[in-house]
Amino acid sequence: MEQEPARPASVPAGLNYRFRPMGAEDIPVICEIEQESFATPWTAGAFHNELTNNQFARYLVLEVDGEIAGYGGMWLIMEEAHVTNVAIRAKFRGLKLGELLMREMQRTAGLYGAIRMTLEVRPSNHVALGLYEKLGFRSVGVRRGYYTDNQEDAVIMWADLPKAGRMKDQA
Repeated sequence: MEQEPARPASVPAGLNYRFRPMGAEDIPVICEIEQESFATPWTAGAFHNELTNNQFARYLVLEVDGEIAGYGGMWLIMEEAHVTNVAIRAKFRGLKLGELLMREMQRTAGLYGAIRMTLEVRPSNHVALGLYEKLGFRSVGVRRGYYTDNQEDAVIMWADLPKAGRMKDQA
């Protein structure tokens, strides 16, 4: 039986949250979070395509007291998980929910058999860089001019995922 991870000490006590798979009905709110979070937000069509046509895509929603507070997406290909996007709604920032969400994404990726996770992040996003380093990610390279809004480079980061709880190992 799949069990929820322990509440990280960084998450405020009394905060009622849950994770669930993203559904098409969530796309309007997800697009609002995209607008709050990114210079070049994904469109509703892009999310719809991910949810309906991409067999590798897994998207999670983080709810706080029944309200969508954030979401994260990844592609699970073989033993690798590639984070496509992670965002927390502006009014929920500062509560360590990004860490909570990323830990759940790492856990979920491991359950699907991933042993590594990768992502790209702007070098100017110091908060995200610090979080990813805290979660075991290390910088392995740079994608020059990756971000189309300002041609900013992307830092490529990788992390090894813990073995415990993998579905493949339980067969």
